[in-house]
Amino acid sequence: MTAVLSGSADIGFMGSEASIYTYNEGANDYVVNFAQLTQRAGNFLVARQEMEDFSWEDLKGADVLGGRKGGMPQMVFEYILKQNGIDPAKDVNIDQSIDFGSTAAAFAEGQADFTVEFEPGATSLEQEGKGYVVASLGTDSGYVPYTAFSAKQSYIDENPDVIQGFTNALQRGMDYVQAHTPEEIAAVIEPQFKETDLETITTIVSRYYEQDTWKDNLIFEEESFDLLQDILDEAGELTKRAPYEDLVTTQFAEEAAR
Repeated sequence: MTAVLSGSADIGFMGSEASIYTYNEGANDYVVNFAQLTQRAGNFLVARQEMEDFSWEDLKGADVLGGRKGGMPQMVFEYILKQNGIDPAKDVNIDQSIDFGSTAAAFAEGQADFTVEFEPGATSLEQEGKGYVVASLGTDSGYVPYTAFSAKQSYIDENPDVIQGFTNALQRGMDYVQAHTPEEIAAVIEPQFKETDLETITTIVSRYYEQDTWKDNLIFEEESFDLLQDILDEAGELTKRAPYEDLVTTQFAEEAAR
């Protein structure tokens, strides 16, 4: 977001909440979301033992490695807890002191009963026999606009052809995902993940594929925007609700989907 606002980047890829924060802070040339990429949170709850009949109620009184305060992973986690009648501050012991990239290692070394992990952390813990994925935060939180492409309103106004061409290319990627299996997708992206073997990449892609992570189009719908603001509001991170019509344009995604 800093790069886009400063002009050192024309297009940004980030969590959509960043556009709401900067809009509410009074940015004149605010950032507008023009193409939504993912529609599910990408993290998973990992337990120390297999729990075939897992319920969120099982977290009551448990120690959990969470994310930083105000970060989207932590806010989605707390939103799910509240939706299941659990008070994150009183019913669960959430450790937010560990760096984002170090929670899987801390869990593997014996810290906490559960941890909230993105990939490849979740799959790595399973492969090492140190943990078991028992729930998907993406599935249980609903269709959240987790990541989107955005640009300043002035850039969009001055470069509509660039934005349209970029969105068309993204749509081709979405079309490929919809028309191919996780195995085929994993084979294509394997060169980008040189430290991870193909079998692991396939497992990860399959997990995201099965929970409907990727949209079949890039249209950022108002219902998703409202849910995002509900999550921010529940977390106490929203000073006021931002208008969908100001922060989202669907014209480029609609054209690309034709």
